[in-house]
Amino acid sequence: MRRVFTSLLILIFLGALLSFGAALWWLNEPIPLRLAPGSQVVDLEIEPGTPASGVADVIVASGADVPAIFLHAWFRLSGQGRLIKAGSYELAPGTNPQKLLSMLVRGDQALKSVTLVEGWTFNQVRAALQKAEQLAPDTLGLPPEIIMQKLGKPGVHPEGRFFPDTYTYAKGSSDLAVLKRAAKAMDKRLDAAWSLRNADTPLKTPDELLILASIVEKETGKPSDRAQIGGVFTNRLRLGMMLQTDPTVIYGMGAQFDGNLRKRDLLADTPYNTYTRAGLPPTPIAMPGKAALLAAVQPAPTKAIYFVAKGDGSSHFSSSLDEHNRAVNKYIRGQ
Repeated sequence: MRRVFTSLLILIFLGALLSFGAALWWLNEPIPLRLAPGSQVVDLEIEPGTPASGVADVIVASGADVPAIFLHAWFRLSGQGRLIKAGSYELAPGTNPQKLLSMLVRGDQALKSVTLVEGWTFNQVRAALQKAEQLAPDTLGLPPEIIMQKLGKPGVHPEGRFFPDTYTYAKGSSDLAVLKRAAKAMDKRLDAAWSLRNADTPLKTPDELLILASIVEKETGKPSDRAQIGGVFTNRLRLGMMLQTDPTVIYGMGAQFDGNLRKRDLLADTPYNTYTRAGLPPTPIAMPGKAALLAAVQPAPTKAIYFVAKGDGSSHFSSSLDEHNRAVNKYIRGQ
């Protein structure tokens, strides 16, 4: 009888050992995937409040070729089933059950990104967000004033109010959420730049800084010239000179601009025509980056009040009209 009992214990032990070995093998074996045509991953969408059993069902329904009961049992036995976070995930080939659970518990969501470029206008920002991969277009069709209201900035003109950078987001996120992050980033950068302003700056408010920085951004062809360009416009503001900068005129023309700026355009008065109106335009004309913000508050010490493009991306700076005219003849007219 004792031998039978001993044999039974041995069989139970061996069975348990085999089961443990099989379980260990399964946990480290890549999960077979049913990939959609053209796709390299299985997309998972785990809704908030989904129990561990429901998560297992979602994974299998999405394309994991494994019994849901196995996944559910693993989630429960691991003691981490309740720690699974909702979100958007990507299940890539080679992922085993251990890595899958770790990903879900850590909340390692599948992230996408969109880049907002220095010098872009708000219309260009909106176009980029609409093209961004798997970003919910919640602002599509909304007028700018409604968008700004939703961002907690009612009555604020949207131009230049978003910081140019690369923003990551979970698949299915709202474009409004990206705009909110970009707006907060610009507020932070603007405050930081304003705190670094020179004591003798002619700028009176952070908003004026943002406007001037947007002009510097649009006028800069070569980064090394940026502080000099900031110095030219700062000098003009101090002297009460017209800024006479083409990008503001172009911005004021809107859809009427066809790529060529003519003399009649410079004479046509708009709130943004700095050839016909003194001082800064009423709003920024684009998104300035960090360097442009700094160039507007800490411009290069220069006596220059004119500059002209040299054709290679850089500019020639002049402190007198005669010198400027000679530079124009050389670089623009080829004389």
